[in-house]
Amino acid sequence: MKIYVVSGLGADFKVLEKLKFPEQHKIVFIDWLIPELDENFTDYVNRMAEKIDASEPFYLLGYSFGGIMVQELNKLKPAEKVVIMGSIKSDKEKSRLIKMGEVTKIPKYLPLSFFNDQTSVFYTRLRKFFDPKNPKIIEYFQVRDPYYLKWSVERISEWKFEENPNVIQILGDRDIVFPIKNSKPNYIIKGGTHLFPATKYKEVSTLLNEIFV
Repeated sequence: MKIYVVSGLGADFKVLEKLKFPEQHKIVFIDWLIPELDENFTDYVNRMAEKIDASEPFYLLGYSFGGIMVQELNKLKPAEKVVIMGSIKSDKEKSRLIKMGEVTKIPKYLPLSFFNDQTSVFYTRLRKFFDPKNPKIIEYFQVRDPYYLKWSVERISEWKFEENPNVIQILGDRDIVFPIKNSKPNYIIKGGTHLFPATKYKEVSTLLNEIFV
């Protein structure tokens, strides 16, 4: 069976490259698309869904913003299982910072120039402060198109979703992007920051092999 995988905001497969998936399944990474000008989230999800072959059973796996995306994809093309890592199952699990962005609409009014390469480098250096043992943070942050980044931050802050109890959630207990206190995950990665798929890959790989039987 195919496992369709969507990585995090601005990230490609590198953040997940150390994970060992069940050998009996085929891994298909769905790359982020650059949003069209003023494209709404529904239309964007529809374009992402075009990459999924729903003529046969499949699984969905999403990391961070990719976790939000696979839940939206699941509404269009239902999967046998949906697993999210370092992500949330509903808007009720948003952090205070993200909720503040939703209320104040700050992401909408940030200029495109804010999402330039210098900001990306600053962001990765800041993340390295919280993940000092991970020297490859800058390599994970590959999709740097300013419009895509601004558009994505807006969509995350606006996202509304009713929790699907069948979604399997894996969270790190030191995640500051999506704090564990706001969720009731199925699995907890001890000592895991938001980058736990890269830093705790052995433990995560074991879980995925148990889930995707």
